Amino acid sequence: MEFTITGEELWARMERAVEKVNERLRRTVRILEDAKVPYAVIGGHAVRAWVAQVDEAALRTTCDVDILVRPQDLPALKDAMTAAGFHYRQTAGLDMFVEHPDASARDAVHVLLCGRIERDGEPNPDIEPVTRASDFRTVPLETLVRMKLNAFHDKDRVHLRDMMSLGMIDRSWLPRFPERLRARLETLLDDPDG
Repeated sequence: MEFTITGEELWARMERAVEKVNERLRRTVRILEDAKVPYAVIGGHAVRAWVAQVDEAALRTTCDVDILVRPQDLPALKDAMTAAGFHYRQTAGLDMFVEHPDASARDAVHVLLCGRIERDGEPNPDIEPVTRASDFRTVPLETLVRMKLNAFHDKDRVHLRDMMSLGMIDRSWLPRFPERLRARLETLLDDPDG
């Protein structure tokens, strides 16, 4: 494969990709706050918010928006998001909202439900206790780490390693988790570059 997009067009495309996802997060938060739908921002944006507390140079971009809501609030979430112009879609059991009917799932707001078991792990936590990051709600750091250990995809391990490299997570965290999650964290701590 060769570069067909170069120069200012390439720079603009790369900058636009980051700004689009940031604007999708801001828009989603405004919609949920205005509609008074309880939620928490999770996933890559929650990691970014926590990592930014320590070192903004360690921030990574993310291509989607992940939010956590209670199952009973899903109808209100659907009403608020669709009234604001988003399109609801359910794919492979995952609820999501896209800005255009033909948009990729990568360009979506993904919804995780409290209490639902993702893959074969623990149930998703509740949105409470919540941590307020000024303009939006997110989960406490320990809850986020637990969710990342539970999902344990490549991107989750990268996020955990980033937090470890900044001293946000260390061996003192091991007793906080059940055996399965503790073993995953210990593996990362034993081989942080792995």
